[in-house]
Amino acid sequence: MSLLLNLARQSRWLLLLALLTSLVSGFGSAGLVALINQALGASNARLAELGWRFLGLSIAVLVTRTLSQTLFMYLGQRAKAMLRMRTIHRIGEASFRHLEQQGASRSLAVLTQDLDTIVMFFVSMPSLTMQGAVIAGCLGYLGYLSWKILLLAAVTIAIGSIGFRLANGRALFHLRASRKREDDLVRHFRALFDGAKELKLHRKRRQAFIDETLATNVEAVRVQRTRGYVLYAAAASWGSFILFAFIGVTLFVIARMFPVDTHVMSGYAMIILYMIMPIEALLSAIPSIGSARVALERIEQVNADLPTETAMTGPAANAFESIVLDRVTHSYFREKENEVFTLGPVNLRLEPGELVYLIGGNGSGKTTLAKIIVGLYAPESGQILLNGEPVGEKERDAYRQHFAVVFNDFHLFDTLLGMKLDGIDNKARAWLERLQLDHKVSVKDSAFSTLDLSQGQRKRLALLVAYLEDRPFYVFDEWAADQDPLFKDVFYKQLLPDLKARGKAVIVITHDDRYFHLADRYIKLDYGQVVETGAGSDLHDARDRQLSGTRF
Repeated sequence: MSLLLNLARQSRWLLLLALLTSLVSGFGSAGLVALINQALGASNARLAELGWRFLGLSIAVLVTRTLSQTLFMYLGQRAKAMLRMRTIHRIGEASFRHLEQQGASRSLAVLTQDLDTIVMFFVSMPSLTMQGAVIAGCLGYLGYLSWKILLLAAVTIAIGSIGFRLANGRALFHLRASRKREDDLVRHFRALFDGAKELKLHRKRRQAFIDETLATNVEAVRVQRTRGYVLYAAAASWGSFILFAFIGVTLFVIARMFPVDTHVMSGYAMIILYMIMPIEALLSAIPSIGSARVALERIEQVNADLPTETAMTGPAANAFESIVLDRVTHSYFREKENEVFTLGPVNLRLEPGELVYLIGGNGSGKTTLAKIIVGLYAPESGQILLNGEPVGEKERDAYRQHFAVVFNDFHLFDTLLGMKLDGIDNKARAWLERLQLDHKVSVKDSAFSTLDLSQGQRKRLALLVAYLEDRPFYVFDEWAADQDPLFKDVFYKQLLPDLKARGKAVIVITHDDRYFHLADRYIKLDYGQVVETGAGSDLHDARDRQLSGTRF
């Protein structure tokens, strides 16, 4: 609950005012009942005085109730925004490895569903506070009429609390369990769209996914949610039963044991009947408190599972002298192979103005090595040296600013974020023409007109963004795989040599052996190990010899 306490500290005065107005409204409502009871036995001369007091108190109740609801609504939206931004910052500051391990489903659920649950809790707060104040005020008036009735009410509340606590504990257990299952549901819901092509092309796969995977999880969530809310309903029913038991004992037992006059007895009846609705409203609002508690636990857990990187802020890098990987290793678990894959140890030196091709079969570790080079993964052993200095946890974020990267699973933003430079639109338009995208996309105020493009065109647009970043080191992961022969030639024979001529270091992950001879150097990986390295021309000569041998 530390997140909620933090919010309470930041908005303590508003929260205090909201609670105070709710209490005033609740106690005022109880006061209205007391005035009504007094008016029933008052003389004509006293009725006028009671009437004015009733009018004034009614206006006070109306104003404080409206103000309370407004303040709690404001606090609810403020809490949602604060918790959302806190989680967003936590995601932004977490390491890439932790983000991969957690996946998007849990964080998306927290940023949407759980935060809406928090808002609903704040929406219900005015009612909870007012109804609680009404009940407290009514109990106080009962005590004023008879201390014996108040004592009986206290015993009744104690018995009701014990039964409620037992049911509430089990209800919370089921709500927590169902909330965890919903993370899997969010992931499967995304697969409905991400895997739409595959599902449409394979009827049995679609039926199995919907009828088995989705239906099973939906049913599991339904069952556990239902159990939770049924237990809440049982708690509410227990509270109602205890309330009516209290009414029965008061009217039919206590009143006979301790005779009272008709006026006091009518006061008992009126107060008890008036308490029924606030008590039922309070009990019915209990699930929102339980759901908010579970949501807060979820938000705190997601934040705890995403530790922030320790980073030293600094300007983006303009140049470097060398990057060295010294006996670097990295391991991760491959679910498909059901085994741990280990990359390295890798020893590698990279310098400006060098064009390096990273080659090898699928699953050999090329992309993993690229992520280590650019600082997305930290080495598990060994070290990375930038200009002879070790890159540690504090320096890693500044180190990453050396790189402009287009991964095979790249993401395009619809604006040129972080590049508020003079003439940026004109530079972008020039690149759109060079990449033959100007008939599809335009740029205005650093925003692209559309991202609704083919995969090859989207990669060209990602290349444009990388060029505009103008970093000293470029990495391209299978960039040309989705390009037609024309643009493959442009990429390998014009764009990459241009970057090299400008003194940029370039790593290209590729399978296009027709262009291997253009590399200054190649590095070949096989199952996580560097098995071969040399000049690109050596690969070209070997390919020619292989082709000659095939002909003859």
